[in-house]
Amino acid sequence: MINCITIDDEPLALQLLESHIAKTDGINLLAAFTNPIEALQQLEVLKPDLIFCDIQMPELSGLQFSKIVGNKTPLVFTTAYDQYALDGYELDVLDYLLKPINLERFQKTVAKATARNATATIAQSETATDYIFVKSEYKTLKINLADIHYIKGMADYVTIVTDSRKVHTLGNLKYYERTLPSTHFMRVHKSYIIAMDKIAFVERNRAVILKEYIPVSDTYKKAFFEKVHG
Repeated sequence: MINCITIDDEPLALQLLESHIAKTDGINLLAAFTNPIEALQQLEVLKPDLIFCDIQMPELSGLQFSKIVGNKTPLVFTTAYDQYALDGYELDVLDYLLKPINLERFQKTVAKATARNATATIAQSETATDYIFVKSEYKTLKINLADIHYIKGMADYVTIVTDSRKVHTLGNLKYYERTLPSTHFMRVHKSYIIAMDKIAFVERNRAVILKEYIPVSDTYKKAFFEKVHG
């Protein structure tokens, strides 16, 4: 499943994209933005797999937005002005959709994104390690990812909770959020990252792991329950 966001200062254009997404298998809309600056502020929280972005917007153009994001997230330009096509491809965007966007053309773009996403996932799994090294007091400890139940952040420290121990180390959750594989780990709160396969059960807005009730905050709730319910 590809999770995407859409950005366009025209609400009708966003509605059309939402309609196409609803009719297309394998893609899910996380959020729609009329302001690209708001979209930038939410990227780290939403972590989309794909961005559909208009080019001509008053606050920040699609070209400027693309340069800020870089190649971290695949981007598809949507615009009524075909003279921008060359600029888009020079920025190495995934695709270019001319408004009004045809459903069949839209679905071809999604298929292209799906193929790229699958290739990236395979490459990541081939290079990923199944352990991390963590400095704790005067030792450097090896921790198998399969043993981690959850990680709790407290100011400049984190506590990594495994089957048999709690490891305290200097650091912050952002580092582990970037480092740990998103297929198995998920941030659910400003203070918690959890291993999804270690959840005993979910009760209201809490995930229970090792009898610990871990809160799922509003910021991460939608993405969390989408992953829980498939």
